[in-house]
Amino acid sequence: MKIEETEGGTLETWDADEVEAGLEAGEIVLIDVRTPQEYMVEHVHGALLMPMAFFRPETLPGETEKKLVFHCGSGVRSEKVARRVLENGRPVVRHLGGGFAAWKQAKKAYVGTDMASGAPKKMG
Repeated sequence: MKIEETEGGTLETWDADEVEAGLEAGEIVLIDVRTPQEYMVEHVHGALLMPMAFFRPETLPGETEKKLVFHCGSGVRSEKVARRVLENGRPVVRHLGGGFAAWKQAKKAYVGTDMASGAPKKMG
């Protein structure tokens, strides 16, 4: 995990292994900030969709039971969202470095689309 101290708080950049471990342990909620179209084609199983275009930090739930981790396609949008959340007063914010591309490169399982039927299909 990479940790950056900013004026607003702490930005943690998690790798795919850390995110997968957090999901499996039930310790995190993964929030996908990509577009609905990107999410429909492929996404991490269990990730919640909150597109960056409509993102409002003040609507996020607290972290009493699980940590929130943001992700996007490459890590750029999720880092922007994470910094907005820090600016909104949350002291520690996390995101998946490298985004969904890093997730797939690490050969992690995800939900894709069966191009023959258009149905969701377990991948990876």
